[in-house]
Amino acid sequence: MKFISALAGAALLAQQSTAHPGDSPEEHAREIAQRRDYLSTHKRSLAHCADTLKARGNDLAMAHRRSLEVKKMRTKRAIDEKKNYLRARDVDTVLATSHASNLTGITADTDPSVLFTGNNSCILTPEVTQGPYWVQGELIREDVTEDQEGVPLHLDIQVIDVNTCEPVPSVYIELWHCNSTGVYSGVVASGNGDSSDETNLDNTFLRGINQADESGVVQFDTLFPGHYTGRATHIHVMTHTLNATVNANNTLTGNSVSHVGQMFFDQDLIELVDAVEPYASNTQDITENADDSILSEEASDVDPMVEYVLLGDDVSEGIFGWLAFGMDSGSSYDVTPAANLYAEGGVANANSGMGGGGSPPGGNGTDGAPTGAVPSGAIPSGAIPSGATNLAVGSTLTTVVSSSTAASSSAVVSSAASSVVSSAAASAAPSKAPQGGKPQGQNGQGQQQQGQQQQQQGQQQQQQGQKQSQQQQQQQAQKQDNSHTHN
Repeated sequence: MKFISALAGAALLAQQSTAHPGDSPEEHAREIAQRRDYLSTHKRSLAHCADTLKARGNDLAMAHRRSLEVKKMRTKRAIDEKKNYLRARDVDTVLATSHASNLTGITADTDPSVLFTGNNSCILTPEVTQGPYWVQGELIREDVTEDQEGVPLHLDIQVIDVNTCEPVPSVYIELWHCNSTGVYSGVVASGNGDSSDETNLDNTFLRGINQADESGVVQFDTLFPGHYTGRATHIHVMTHTLNATVNANNTLTGNSVSHVGQMFFDQDLIELVDAVEPYASNTQDITENADDSILSEEASDVDPMVEYVLLGDDVSEGIFGWLAFGMDSGSSYDVTPAANLYAEGGVANANSGMGGGGSPPGGNGTDGAPTGAVPSGAIPSGAIPSGATNLAVGSTLTTVVSSSTAASSSAVVSSAASSVVSSAAASAAPSKAPQGGKPQGQNGQGQQQQGQQQQQQGQQQQQQGQKQSQQQQQQQAQKQDNSHTHN
């Protein structure tokens, strides 16, 4: 079974990261330094959980359930249930990579416990920040595809407490990623499609939140993500802590999280998907896994790859993917959204630190820009519709955050401190999260004006400080002149 880590290190919560288009070389270098500091001082293998989970029947239970899910999806898509389970990787490639399964001769009669449990080792890998493209106020829903086109991807994710090696039930997990042409919904930024299209703030495609069941399992129906310049194909995931409150409009209040991570895919699978439309029309530069600035930092014992099988003979018929996240109990942190989504639409957060600048080198800043009206998946008003996901908030889910003591990371930790607020302090303050409507007397323009006023006040204070410093220097020089005169 594979595990992807909980976020570790306060420095890793810096708001500027290499996770999205438009980032600067300085941001790129800073995140790589953060990552190396963490990897050099932390143990990443969690193999101690493998035997425990197997002994408690977790592996067999997950394998059986995943097998049934694949059969159900094949039936839904009119695909023969007796078809062999296919992977995009050949045996040599499988055996040559640390994340690959060494399965051969897989047929429809293969025992599910062999196919769907994955590797026997449990892996913890540090992941990066939520990046500047997290939007607060997304819907609780399993299907996040909306009107987007692409290869169907069904994800099956299990959350495990690394201290007890037990599944964590009832936690809310959030997922978001770009569409087939490399564009994120919900944000307007340089390098993310057409940066002049403000209507993208109202879009919600390929974003959503779902609650884990009693086995710590959550599922999403989405599409295989596309790519954009500078990053390999990936999906963002985040787990919310206990203080998240379910609103009447089927959203969550609260921005405290216990895990932020990214999941990746085999290069062979990515190439299969990129060969079909609409992925083939994406003109942005491709970054392979081996060249990804984040994935390349992983050692041989770290594995953030999604296990998968193809539902049919062709990748366009759909993919079933699964993996597990290792969670560590401890502290939780607040994160800053790039935008807030209200019933009236999205509002950019002027204080998110998302930054601007030109499009990524070699990229086309207009490729894949969302067009047309706002999707039908906008936040609903009124009561939650019948048949909605169970909205009871379950167990607390937190993770230990260890700040590196290395001198090279001290500056990074300092720069990140302004973006990280402990959950203890945050819980004492009233929540400002979206609750179905924009805050009274406040909108995006007001937030922007307030931010500009604060910036002007800061500049004025800085100028006053410079004047005072100059006056002190002049006074000191005058005293020295007087002293020389008396001597």
